[in-house]
Amino acid sequence: MTQLDVRPQAGDTGRGATPADGGVRSKGLGGNSVGLMGSAVIGISTVAPVYCLTSTLGSTAGEVGVQMPAVFLAGFLPMLLVAFAYRELNKVMPDAGTSFTWTVKAFGPKIGWMCGWGLVIATIIVLSNLAGVATSFFWLLAGEITGSDQIAALDGNKAVHIVTCLAFIAVATAISYRGITATKGVQYALVGLQLTVLAIFVVMAIQKAGSIDFPTGADFSLSWLNPFAVDSFATFTAGLSLSIFMYWGWDACLTINEETVGSEKTPGRAALIAMVVLVGSYLATGVAAQMAVGSGTTGLGLANPDTSDNVFAALAGPIMGPGLGILLFVAVLASAAASLQTTFLPVARTVLAMSTYEALPASFARVNPRFKTPGKATVIAGVSTGVFYTVMSLVSEHVLVDTIYALGLMICFYYALTAFACAWYFRNEIFRSARDFAFKGLFPVLGGILLTAVFGKTLYDMWNPAYGSGSAVFGVGSVFVIGVGLLLLGVVLMMAMQRRSPSFFRGEVLTKDTPALVVED
Repeated sequence: MTQLDVRPQAGDTGRGATPADGGVRSKGLGGNSVGLMGSAVIGISTVAPVYCLTSTLGSTAGEVGVQMPAVFLAGFLPMLLVAFAYRELNKVMPDAGTSFTWTVKAFGPKIGWMCGWGLVIATIIVLSNLAGVATSFFWLLAGEITGSDQIAALDGNKAVHIVTCLAFIAVATAISYRGITATKGVQYALVGLQLTVLAIFVVMAIQKAGSIDFPTGADFSLSWLNPFAVDSFATFTAGLSLSIFMYWGWDACLTINEETVGSEKTPGRAALIAMVVLVGSYLATGVAAQMAVGSGTTGLGLANPDTSDNVFAALAGPIMGPGLGILLFVAVLASAAASLQTTFLPVARTVLAMSTYEALPASFARVNPRFKTPGKATVIAGVSTGVFYTVMSLVSEHVLVDTIYALGLMICFYYALTAFACAWYFRNEIFRSARDFAFKGLFPVLGGILLTAVFGKTLYDMWNPAYGSGSAVFGVGSVFVIGVGLLLLGVVLMMAMQRRSPSFFRGEVLTKDTPALVVED
């Protein structure tokens, strides 16, 4: 294929110049660096399945009981519908800016800018949380290996915890800085380890189900897969919001589209493969764990409040034994560390695209000439994550927890906007065939509506101070204040950029007719 490439002219500030053919801009990323399998692995890794399971199995079981597998399926549905929207948009616009670029083309500069902001701030929150989890499991694993409670307790030392956390962030930033090839090699090993250990856990949990050593276990029933058996709609939506979080991150496959072999089709296929692997892993693990220990609130029951925030830490020894049990700790650490590394990919490339199209300062568009990566954007993301986590940890553990709870708002915000952008962008094509109607219209709209409903319900629940850590600001839940505050911060920054870069916000830089960058095969 021919590469539509515009080289910066003398005096340019790092962005590709705007050509006469409609505004195609070369971002300088390394094309054809990753194939279908590598892209799918990066998508799976970004989601961090083992980490999501250990932190969400218990809380989901606490909300919906034995219907936990059904809620996993229900959470998969809107994500699958939105994935179709991403696939269709990527076919005609394989741009690293993904949600930002697509919503600008569909709805205009301001809505597109806010969609990009939602992705960026959600990713920064996730990066800080992943770094914290990796740190905690690092010291927990060190304590298990050495048999020393004192070493395991080092995680409780705030100074040690923060320094270790910053070290993890620095290493992840460095690997991401070196490019997709370095990232892909590390991810094959880490994702392979996660899925292998999960498979061993599932087999051993099913084998021990019903034994005298596991009196709280439950016999499998197909009703576990029935979402309509959940006691109430409020309970269902609470569980659904947790389930949706468990799938977040699959769109990393799309943000590396300009670096993927077959950029028009491969990223969309990779995203669907990642989604299928994830839902299969979640269902198998959820069913097996429930068969072994049940969903009760006592003993090893998944909903036991003493262990529900870290289920695998409680089940590793009883299910897998002291020897293999350590593998589960290793898998959780690998899951958090792997996701920490790949989660830099979407934020750095979104910032790169926003800068390339003049929605952010020009300096963020700098690409490392050796590694072909958005070097400055990656480093800034790493520094921002480190500063964010350090400040939040020093201010209050409650604030840090509530910031993580506010994450769901950001996820639903930019996923729903992208889904609606698909239907609107293709509005003149959706009645051309049954396929176009389904994949460009019906499925994206349904996905957007479902996520908008979760967004609204979450916003309503956040108002209550009992949501999250239980803290409040002038009687309003601090999670609500943080979530809405972060979105309003985006509005303020957008207004500042509007004064600095009026041409973008007048719709002169990125329009519906701006051709996509085509990468050389």
